[in-house]
Amino acid sequence: MSNNEIPDPTIAPSRYIEKVSLDTGEILNEEILPEQLLIHAHRDFHFMDFEVRRMMSRIVNDTGDPEKARAAARRLRRRGYRFTHMLSRLIGEDRAERVSMTLFGLKHPDYYFRFKSLPVSDEEAEQRIQALRAKAVEQFSKAVDDTGKQALRVLLTGGTGFIGQEIIKMAADDEAIAEVVILIRPKKIFDRATKQVVGTITPAERGAELLVRLGLETPEQQAKFRFIAGDIEEPMLGVAADEMATLQQTITHLIHSAASVSFDDTYEATYHSNVTGTLNTLGFSLQLQNAPNSPFVNHIGIETSYIHGRQMREPAREDAIIFPRNFYNNYYEVTKAIASIETETHMLMKGLRVVQLCPAIVIGKLRNGNNGGDTKVVNAPINMFGRAHENQGDKPSLLARLSCAFPGDPIAQINLITVDWVVQGIMAAVHHPQAVGERIHLAADKRLTPKAMAQIFSDELGIEIFFIEPTLFRNLLLPVFIRFLNLLKQEKQANAIGKLATLFGGYSEWDQPIHQVGNDIRVLQLKEPRPDMEYAFRMLCRHNNYVQRFGQIRDLGEIAKRERIWENFIDDLEKKTGRPAGEIPATEFRVEVDKLSFA
Repeated sequence: MSNNEIPDPTIAPSRYIEKVSLDTGEILNEEILPEQLLIHAHRDFHFMDFEVRRMMSRIVNDTGDPEKARAAARRLRRRGYRFTHMLSRLIGEDRAERVSMTLFGLKHPDYYFRFKSLPVSDEEAEQRIQALRAKAVEQFSKAVDDTGKQALRVLLTGGTGFIGQEIIKMAADDEAIAEVVILIRPKKIFDRATKQVVGTITPAERGAELLVRLGLETPEQQAKFRFIAGDIEEPMLGVAADEMATLQQTITHLIHSAASVSFDDTYEATYHSNVTGTLNTLGFSLQLQNAPNSPFVNHIGIETSYIHGRQMREPAREDAIIFPRNFYNNYYEVTKAIASIETETHMLMKGLRVVQLCPAIVIGKLRNGNNGGDTKVVNAPINMFGRAHENQGDKPSLLARLSCAFPGDPIAQINLITVDWVVQGIMAAVHHPQAVGERIHLAADKRLTPKAMAQIFSDELGIEIFFIEPTLFRNLLLPVFIRFLNLLKQEKQANAIGKLATLFGGYSEWDQPIHQVGNDIRVLQLKEPRPDMEYAFRMLCRHNNYVQRFGQIRDLGEIAKRERIWENFIDDLEKKTGRPAGEIPATEFRVEVDKLSFA
């Protein structure tokens, strides 16, 4: 779907969002295009945008005060508007606005967006949530075996993903969980030469391979897991009727962790991955809950804290979604927000018992950085910078220097969180039916800045990166860099820098949202402190260096073997030194790791 094409009405943003007149407060009956929901549709189209963003960035870097930057921008806009007003007296309002747009890039929006409200009052909503919560607690108390021991049975989507694999590993050691049923698609095998399908790996076969890779090899461990065919993009998840009948009488929880994490996909593709998949899963959970004699407790949806988009002035609240004044970074955020709205609709209007968990950007484990071989999102720039350092030699080439450009404001706050904290939250939601009706951010309270990341890159990778203002990088320099790299036949490097800009070009600007936290500890009773993200990022760099070789080792079986060796190495090192591994200086750590063998 092209940018200016009106989407299929069944997935159109106007199903969830309305355009409201700033002048009259009336709802404008106009089609809303997906691109209008993104921040880049409202700026970055005029050279004055770049200059204002650079000015604001300098003020924030010099003073540490974002309000001073916003005030300066407001003063400039007011001057521009006064000029337009005076000009309108001479040449007419329409012509004056065209001149001000041409000279200053000034827009005069006469509308704003807001999410459509559900037809239920706050008081009635709270009453419904309390009733759902009480029923979840009652159902949870009944989930026992013949001996009276807790016996929970969980259906998991996204079990082969980064978070899903960690859920499986943690569930293996949870004595209260009697069974985990994992939805997984059969995998087709293609002939490399003919591209024809020559075989199929069944869900059971894929599952058996996954358990071995996760180190769950004993009969007792494997007996807890069962793999069934299904697809979240199919109605009723594509589950066979006889299997559905079994699940209706056994499943106590459904954990929906499957999603697309692509930041550069089209609206249509991202909608089908994130919204259609969520709708199908919610419908499936409702079928489980409404079945006669069902033991179902609740549905646990794994979303993202970025459902709140570009909220800047106050922390994004856990208890509400408000359309962001500064729009969204990408369609991933938009569709995850829509998925959250659908989840809330199923809860309040259809009576589904749900918990919404909203992680920040998820990275490897706190203590050792293990990430199951993931090479996406934050791992991508670590691996790119690491490979650049390995290739640059004593005298860095121009290509190597270009590879060290980082589109970010040094003091921006990047919201990362470790996968172990996220999965602890998910498993706590399984054990706390009182969480029904809550939206819970799984995020850090001490965020990471690009400045701190740069220092860690210097310490751990021996590479000095330099910052470029993200707006300037994204709109002016990036096309030049990519064209230059392609001319040098460096297509992979050009693609890597493009991916870097896609992620950090938006998420490392200084005006990123701060996500309110509290329900993780108040509701789920997770134990403080929350993860230290500078520590976690340092260990992620070390992991990607020594375990992944900056993404050069891709075989998942080999990665799993190396991660087990790495985990034992970190444990032994901490016992030997009496210090957490992330607090050991990089030079000292390198001496120790040189003794490590992955053979």
